[in-house]
Amino acid sequence: MLPSPPSARPNDALLALRPLVPTETTDADGTVGAFLHATLRPVLKLQNDLLLAVVADFVRDHHIALRPTDQHHQLTELLTRNTKLRYTVVGLTSGQFTTEEYAFYRQHRSELNRRLLEMALRRVLDQADSVVVLAG
Repeated sequence: MLPSPPSARPNDALLALRPLVPTETTDADGTVGAFLHATLRPVLKLQNDLLLAVVADFVRDHHIALRPTDQHHQLTELLTRNTKLRYTVVGLTSGQFTTEEYAFYRQHRSELNRRLLEMALRRVLDQADSVVVLAG
């Protein structure tokens, strides 16, 4: 007996979940810059609470004491050097892509991962106080 084919990805439902993020982009459709504005920013905004919780869990699970004077440096080191956390952040973001978005992502994976992680780091640093509370 052959395995049944995978069910179709719920692209419309995924798009409907995303918050609107107003942008003024001059990037042409089909470019990495356009993908950043049309897909990455809304998905990261949608996943914001989960992103903060994942980072806080990682801080807690690895017994990292976030010192008030050094929080930003510690979080930056964590998100730039820890491969496991980086892959987790990429996964929680890319899991929200539509079929077409994922096909584009696969073609530009290294550039998009770099940008995705930069954007995620900025979100975490801007909300470092929330990460500390969640990790508490």
